[in-house]
Order: sequence, then structure tokens, then C-alpha cells
Amino acid sequence: MSRIGKQPIEIPTGVEVKIGEENVITVKGPKGTIEKQMPAGIDIALEENTIIVTRPNDLKKSRSLHGLTRTLVANMVEGVTKGYTKKLEVNGVGYRAQKQGKKLVLSLGYSHPVEMEDPDGIETSVEGNVITISGIDKEQVGHVAADIRFKRPPEPYKGKGIKYIDEVIQRKEGKTGK
Repeated sequence: MSRIGKQPIEIPTGVEVKIGEENVITVKGPKGTIEKQMPAGIDIALEENTIIVTRPNDLKKSRSLHGLTRTLVANMVEGVTKGYTKKLEVNGVGYRAQKQGKKLVLSLGYSHPVEMEDPDGIETSVEGNVITISGIDKEQVGHVAADIRFKRPPEPYKGKGIKYIDEVIQRKEGKTGK
């Protein structure tokens, strides 16, 4: 039995969960609403103030989807109550980030500034050299953070680029003369 999959998900007060046809789950809370299609073959039941995720058989596919489905539903519930944030740090001489309305403008040493529009449901903010991405969908917050980091990933020699706040860059030694 999946250790994660068998744990029930507590529904906090103020959160409304609806399970539709074909495992479409809608979670509505104080921060917003998320709707996702869960994998077929996994049973999701609503019992009073908890959500129970069960699998019909012990096939390898069912076992692998059991814990995943439970975690996805738990992330949806946590997202509409607390929300998710990721922080990125911009390092380098002349590298900077600015916010212009719904656009994030990055100066990253290219011949042009890199402009990125905030997607629906995601909010970015800039304080000094730290970019904060926040939203209710964990998957979307992580995807936007990865897209921003991809514009100039950190390099191992001087550590310049965009990195996650808690990321450790393995530094390399430069060239040595003869």
C-alpha cells in the first residue's frame, strides 16, 4: 500500500471540493479556484471533511498513480488556502529585474531586455535583485520560475545568472597560467 496515497486529505474550513465525471476535481477556496483532471483508474471519494484516494487493484500503473493523485489533490487544497511562492535571485554586474505593469523586464547582458508577461493566476514582484513568483497552482508557479531561470541560468565560474534563492552553485576554478 502506498504510504502517501493512503493518507486522507483534510479539507480546511472555507474550502469547497467537487468531484465531477472522469475524475475532474474542482477546489474552491479563499485564494481562488483550481480545476484539474486526475488520472483515470484512481478512485477519489469525498467523506465529510476528508478526501480519500484509493486504487482499484495492485497493478504497477495503479500503484504509481496512487500517491501521485493524492499529492496533486493535496497541493490543490493547500494552494487555494495558503498559495505557493518561489524566489529567484539575479546575480551579476549590470543584471537586474524590473516590474512594468504585468510585465517582468530582465536586463541579463543580452543586446536587448527580456520581457515576460505574467500568465493568468501568477503574480511576480521584484525587490532589489530578488524576483518573487506567487500563485495558487504549484505546477504553474514552478513552471514560470523555471522559465525565468532559463533566460540566464547561473554559470559555475563567476556565479552570474538567475538562480533559486536556496540553490547552491558548485563553483569551478578558472584557467591557470603556465
